[in-house]
Amino acid sequence: MSRRLDLSRESWMRAAGTRVVMKALSADGGTARFVGGAVRNALLGRKVDDIDIATPLLPDAVVRRLEACRIRAMPTGIGHGTVTAIADGRAFEVTTLRRDVETDGRHAVVAFSDSWAEDAARRDFTMNALYASEDGEVFDYTGGLEDLEARRIRFVGDPVARIREDYLRILRLFRFHAWYGQGAMDEQARAAARNEQAGLQNLSGERLQKETLRLLEARNPLPSLRVMANDHVLAHIIPARTGTIRLDRIERLVAIDNNRDVAADSILRLAALMPSDPDLATTVAERLRLSNENRNRLLGLAGAQEEIAPAMPDAALRKLLYRLGKQHVRDSILLRWSEDVDDAHDTGWENLLDVTKDWEKPAFPLSGRDILAAGVPEGPRVGAIYSKLEEIWFEGDFMEDRPSLLQRLLALAQSQTD
Repeated sequence: MSRRLDLSRESWMRAAGTRVVMKALSADGGTARFVGGAVRNALLGRKVDDIDIATPLLPDAVVRRLEACRIRAMPTGIGHGTVTAIADGRAFEVTTLRRDVETDGRHAVVAFSDSWAEDAARRDFTMNALYASEDGEVFDYTGGLEDLEARRIRFVGDPVARIREDYLRILRLFRFHAWYGQGAMDEQARAAARNEQAGLQNLSGERLQKETLRLLEARNPLPSLRVMANDHVLAHIIPARTGTIRLDRIERLVAIDNNRDVAADSILRLAALMPSDPDLATTVAERLRLSNENRNRLLGLAGAQEEIAPAMPDAALRKLLYRLGKQHVRDSILLRWSEDVDDAHDTGWENLLDVTKDWEKPAFPLSGRDILAAGVPEGPRVGAIYSKLEEIWFEGDFMEDRPSLLQRLLALAQSQTD
């Protein structure tokens, strides 16, 4: 099977930055090809974000050629042969062809090579081992074109060997199946991931986090998540019994997202996938080394107690927004919606989200200085009166303005002195 990219459709290949980098690497007998995700996505008709380039040139030669053309060259991974070129405001990762000499399940010692087939043989999946020349000719050394056509995620060579080189490839298998796969997962790949899953315990939380959240961002991660749950791989991320994983809730949330045509929210989907258990949420947040913001968000949802219903009055919702904040209330609405299987309620849930979207937190019209100016002496009475007035304003749906509240303040101040 042979393919060629249509340059008229691939603006990223025609871009000025791309052309100048490829010209620098290809001059005077040099060779360079696009590789990996850019080629895969272009063949699928999807957006190309990152542009990786492979070349037989050694890293020092890559740097010299780039700098000779006044292209900024950054040795971002020089030990593994990677130089980042910055041209026309865009970054290009340029990596020398290589082969693995030694691996330990997390890192690899590499040797540089001049063989394209050897470089392809060390990559993870066949669809990521595709190369394309500057004029669009596609080179396939592993059967990647056929697998891409079938939307089949297949390891290059022996699946067990590929996984033992880097155990993160277990999660990458499920992530790539969610993003690019169709139908049943490749059985050899699945069996290898199932049998080698213990190696996930040796990986850092940061690496687990990246793959897990990217998996959850797929338009429909359910097929991958079901296999992960059935094969007990998911327990390495969410250490709970398979029966407690909320596949039903995340399935509903995915449908809601897709019906509303909104981007997936990986933290919200993670919360939907987990049982409502703050202790478990703490464990998962630590396991994935989540940022403080995402950790607090996950814990807040795991312990949420507020009652939200599709027919609740707007005023009641605004009170929740004032007390809990827009992000938490929005998340809670979507989680509650994902537990509601009655489609007749969808309009009500959507209306709640509309109120949330347009809401801006109002500022309480009075301050402590106003209370002092009303004759209340400094001390605990100031705080008590402030809280009383804010509660009146809050219970009145924030409708009372400053003059009205000042009248109330004067009455309260007078009652304090009588």
